[in-house]
Amino acid sequence: MPKENQSHTTEFLLLGLTTDPKLQVWLFASFLAMYLVNVIGNSAIKAAIQGDVRLHTPMYFFLFNLSLVDICFTTVIVPRMLVNMLTQKKTILSSQCLTQMYFFVAFGITDSFLLAAMAIDHYMAICNSLHYTTTMSPKHCLLLVIASWVVSHLHSLTHTILMARLSFCGPNIIHHFCDVQPLLRLSCSDTSINELMAFTEGSFVIMSPFIFIIVSYVHITHAVLRVPSGGGRYKVFSTCGSHPHSCGIILWDYNICVYSALIYLLSDKRSCGHRYLYSSYPYAQSFHL
Repeated sequence: MPKENQSHTTEFLLLGLTTDPKLQVWLFASFLAMYLVNVIGNSAIKAAIQGDVRLHTPMYFFLFNLSLVDICFTTVIVPRMLVNMLTQKKTILSSQCLTQMYFFVAFGITDSFLLAAMAIDHYMAICNSLHYTTTMSPKHCLLLVIASWVVSHLHSLTHTILMARLSFCGPNIIHHFCDVQPLLRLSCSDTSINELMAFTEGSFVIMSPFIFIIVSYVHITHAVLRVPSGGGRYKVFSTCGSHPHSCGIILWDYNICVYSALIYLLSDKRSCGHRYLYSSYPYAQSFHL
């Protein structure tokens, strides 16, 4: 269609899981319960860490920030989805959609970098325990957290600015919430720069935390296996207190990320099953508690 005959889209339609009113009520109740579990559970973790001096350690400092990010991450997506389930007005302005995309990407990437920081903390506690106090000092931990937030928001800002320059003049249907790839598919502009940035800078930012986590736990596993006795292995793990619990958090969160990415990339985007699986990612965050 010639560009002069195209009408530019100023709002998008956020589709839900179903149009059945009875089913929407049940979905609303279920997703609201999961959201409240997320917010209340993470808030309780933050309050416990903040109120107990014994928990003012690097691992719990990272866990405090992770809980904060998880609350923010789900709040960007879930309340809007819950409102859409109960109302007939499911449209969202393009500016609001870009805002939602910005914070969704920013908090998601911050979550990944904080998980990487926790993995580094585990590595130092188990593999380099003699230098743990010096390396994981409050100053260094604060710098890791600040770097996680700054890099994530710069990454998100870059993709949001590139998205804002595009025109949307065709179908305006988005499943559940605004994200980079769904918006690129709806654009009638040249998206080559966006796709190049997503493939280069985006891949680097997304894969860096994953590589840090894998390398850290390869070294941890190697160090533990080198200990000759079972009692010695137990002593190695006991040096890092409750680090194994947060290790489970890291593995669970990254399993969710991989699950969501595979569903998103490999499934038929038009199928109801795909829409349900893809939309379940923000809610799955509540179950790492």
